[in-house]
Order: sequence, then structure tokens, then C-alpha cells
Amino acid sequence: MSIHPSAVIAQGAVVPASCTVGPFSTIGPDVVLGEENTLISHVVLDGRTRIGSGNTFHPFCAVGVSPQDLKYRGEPTETVIGDNNTIRESVTISRGTVGGGGVTQIGSNCLLMTCVHIGHDSHVGSHCILANSATLAGHVTIEDYATVGAFCPVHQQCVVGQYAFVGGGTIVTQDVLPFSLTSARRENKAFGINKIGLARRGFSPQRLQVLQKAFRLLLSAKLNTTQALEKIKELEGEDVAIVAAFIDRSHRGVIK
Repeated sequence: MSIHPSAVIAQGAVVPASCTVGPFSTIGPDVVLGEENTLISHVVLDGRTRIGSGNTFHPFCAVGVSPQDLKYRGEPTETVIGDNNTIRESVTISRGTVGGGGVTQIGSNCLLMTCVHIGHDSHVGSHCILANSATLAGHVTIEDYATVGAFCPVHQQCVVGQYAFVGGGTIVTQDVLPFSLTSARRENKAFGINKIGLARRGFSPQRLQVLQKAFRLLLSAKLNTTQALEKIKELEGEDVAIVAAFIDRSHRGVIK
């Protein structure tokens, strides 16, 4: 086991021999690590935190720390992280609260860049990218393969749909449509589908074409959302069904 002499590992913590714990890192008594995790230096793992395998934690990140919620009274809530994530410098991930379900969760194969904040009870899927200083307030959901750009604050209870790309500096106060390219050039708008990102993920031209039809109905056909949704449901394909279901269940409304 590679543990630097200056690291502090509390009694009760589970740290497999395949892990590397760098200088001045601290691991709390209720932390459970999987295999081959690397804590480079000055990493804090706290609270009831379960971490999968193959993750890399860069200096000064703090994971499983108490939530920034004045109602929190030390309840034994959790943080759950999957496999093969890269968590860069000064990232903060708060554990859950009783009122929000009790768990903050990160999937697998995510990149959380410098100074990202994951607020309490947020759920980030797998294969997500959160760029520098993206900030998730409590109770946010980021679905699989979504990208949130630099300096984007995301309001409580908002959902960023799968495969969406949110441009840097966008203030997200409503749900972001799946597959969309959403940005705040002058005001928050969806600018159609995330065509380049979807193509890179292996979407065929036929799938992109059907999605483009759905987004034209929603964004530029001079229909209200209810009318556009009726037309979208007439289109065939799993992707447009995902878009329709996302709009149906949205509580905050979607960015158009």
C-alpha cells in the first residue's frame, strides 16, 4: 500500500492495498474506497462516502463534506461515486441531506474540472463533463453524456438532459433539453441539437435527421410547447420519444 507518512487515515476507513494516498490527504472513518484509486495530495474524503475503482483525486478536492444547507444537523447521509472518474483541483462534492433523499451521487467515467461544485442531493450520470467552476446547487440532475460548460450555475431542481451541451457562462434556471445545444449568447436559448457532440458519440445521420425535425417543431415552427409536443410524438424513433418524455415530466419548464 502506498500511503505517504503525512496522510491521515481514520480507523474504520477501508483503503485497499492497490490505492495510492498522497501527502497531506485525510480519509474519514466512514469512507470506503474501491481498488486502484489515487489521491494525489491534499485530498479530503469525509462522511459516509463509497467510492468505486480507478478514480483520480487531484489536490485540494473535498469529497463527502457536509452540505451547505442550514437545515443540516449532522445526519448520516451519503456520497456515492462510481468508477474511473477524474476529479480535478479544488472540486467540492457535498453529501446528501435527509430532505433531499440523503445521497449525492456521481456515476462513472466523468471529468469534473477545476473548482466544480456538486451540491447536496445532486445526481450526475456517467460520461459527463463539468468544466471549470460549473456549479450545481442542491437537488440537480445531470443525465448521462451531458456537458456543462465553464462558469455555469445550475439552479436547484433543474435537470440537464442526456447528451446536452450547455455553453460556458449559461445561467441554468430551467431544464435543459436532451440532445440540445443550449447557450447564453445574449439570453438563454436552445440552438438546436448538439450535432457535433452527437456525431462523435456515434449517432447516425438518420438519427440526427429525426432529432432535427423534432427540434424545428419545438424551437422554430411558431407552435407553443403543447402543440409542438403533439407533433413530436407523431415522429418515430427512440430519441424523439426521450425528448417528448423529458418535456412531459419537466417541473421547471424547458429552455427553448
